[in-house]
Amino acid sequence: MAILILYLATVVIILALDAVMLTFVMRPLFERHIGDMLLADIRVVPAVLFYLAYAAGLVWLVSLPALRADDPLRAAIAGAVVGAMAYGTYEFTSYAILKGWHPSMVAVDFTWGTALTALAAWGGVMITRALT
Repeated sequence: MAILILYLATVVIILALDAVMLTFVMRPLFERHIGDMLLADIRVVPAVLFYLAYAAGLVWLVSLPALRADDPLRAAIAGAVVGAMAYGTYEFTSYAILKGWHPSMVAVDFTWGTALTALAAWGGVMITRALT
């Protein structure tokens, strides 16, 4: 039961926080630099698949070991590393190969992904500890 709570808490944290960030910060930033490349509406299925898989990987690699060790700080630190790797891969690769990909997009999204992943891992562990 603890693993299910951990997974659900992690997914909810990621979805809630990223929805706000994407709406109010990332979308306007990306529109400014690559607006002609953006869809009017997101493709929901790939987005949902990404979030579910990202949260599962985060739980497996970071949150569950931290929960078992009763070490939420470990979850935050390891989550930051995973977030930096994942968002860094996307942003730095995009910047390296795509015209119009602006350094501000790289900086904001890389920083956000690192912080979001750390917070989701830490928050999932904290919520699970409180409920189990």
